[in-house]
Amino acid sequence: MTESTEHLVPMSHAAQNRCFGCGPANPTGLRLEFLLADDGSVVSFATVSEAFEGHPGYLHGGVIASLLDEAMSKAVRAKGLSAMTGKMEVHYHRPVPSQVSIRLEGKLVRSEGRKHWTEGKIRDAAGKELARASGLYIELRKN
Repeated sequence: MTESTEHLVPMSHAAQNRCFGCGPANPTGLRLEFLLADDGSVVSFATVSEAFEGHPGYLHGGVIASLLDEAMSKAVRAKGLSAMTGKMEVHYHRPVPSQVSIRLEGKLVRSEGRKHWTEGKIRDAAGKELARASGLYIELRKN
């Protein structure tokens, strides 16, 4: 469950990008950092500020969806592909607290041409699943 018990390698990010989810040059973004697991999935350990709350003490549903979207898109990026969200379905199992450590997971499930199907999860520190998503990501065309 924790970084210290798994073999995780930092993923590189584009220098100074402004992505809301992972961009180091975005002072109001989430600034997520992702790690690559041996099985090709991605993991991020995050503590999200109260600035992203809906109900006091809990993250806004749209922010939860953004966290899952970011994890799933990074799973595609981990394969060296650039893709954008085509479709996403989110299941909110339990409230996701703000200001505590959570674990984001993203996994590429299958690919067919430019289409890439993914799964994402948010877990609490004890490993309990708080939210889950599935997504379809469409690879960008090279011009």
